[in-house]
Amino acid sequence: MNEPETHTSNVIRHLYVHFPFCARICPYCAFYKTRGNAAEVARFCEALIFEARRVAEKFPLMLETIFFGGGTPTVLSTAQLKNLLELFHEIFDLGALREWSIEANPGSVSAKKAAALRESGINRISLGVQSWDNQLLNLLGREHHAAQAEESFHIFRSAGFSNISVDLMFALPGQTETQWRGSLQKTIALQPEHISTYCLTYEEDTEFLARFARGEFAVNDETEARFLDLAMTTLESAGYEHYEISNYARPGFRSEHNRAYWRGADYIGIGPSAFSTRGFERWQNIADHNEYARRLFANESPITSIEKLTPTMKRTEHIALGLRTSEGIVVDTIDQNQAEELISDGLLARRANRFALTRAGKLLADSVAEELL
Repeated sequence: MNEPETHTSNVIRHLYVHFPFCARICPYCAFYKTRGNAAEVARFCEALIFEARRVAEKFPLMLETIFFGGGTPTVLSTAQLKNLLELFHEIFDLGALREWSIEANPGSVSAKKAAALRESGINRISLGVQSWDNQLLNLLGREHHAAQAEESFHIFRSAGFSNISVDLMFALPGQTETQWRGSLQKTIALQPEHISTYCLTYEEDTEFLARFARGEFAVNDETEARFLDLAMTTLESAGYEHYEISNYARPGFRSEHNRAYWRGADYIGIGPSAFSTRGFERWQNIADHNEYARRLFANESPITSIEKLTPTMKRTEHIALGLRTSEGIVVDTIDQNQAEELISDGLLARRANRFALTRAGKLLADSVAEELL
């Protein structure tokens, strides 16, 4: 596989790092993940640092955000995390860094680990609670229960974290409106700075999709819209800004890393399965941690595919992603006649030189985007 083109301009400000390991495989998750033994995890950490050094040498970087995702980064031991973070400080110039996030599973949090993360430079936690109902957590295959999730939140607070995001899921099989309202209210009571609410989707190569295909689960558009509406009403009333379809934040606590994606900014991804986008090129690393490590140690490229993007593809992504945000898209991005129709339907609104979804439009975001593409 050829390497992506090297440019001397286009400074990259955003880095994503994929950790593929999980203590348990959730039946709804389509991200590349696996259960690894101690030797595999150690080998992966070595390979990740190898790729980090390669990236730092090849690309002009002025990192403003880093996001450790997965998988479950916190499945690594405290010592492994401390070592990785120390090496990231050594490899990259982090003088411009504003946000360093890590995804944390409530089942893999300890006071010692939280303190190590804080001391090593992590300043934002994304806590994968998903639900405060133990029955639903069991359905989702989560390794934690509700009490553990609450304890984990308080552990991070005690460690000094002042920017914590809580992830929640809705439209789960059998989930009631009362359960969803309870999850929202429980989360608000903890006063996190950020809340993400994701509608369950049935993704390829997941157990949930197989169960959906067998008729065990079903999708109800009206239920999904009702649950989204309830989230908007409840969280906005509690003082959270609804700045993207799935994301709410206290003023000043929007996710800078994710906002960069939604704006179409360049970013580099390292780790197995990670994507990178730079200019009109997008590439992906191989989604196999063993082969990923083998290639790097053999001084081969971990990249498995490179895609050449066109201006039309970029425009499509800009519309689809931009419409999801409260900022919306610039007016001359889309056909004005189509825009006027959507405005008359109450789905789109014009604010100065930008179009943004109305409240009704947010409930039909995917359909509106399809109309404009």
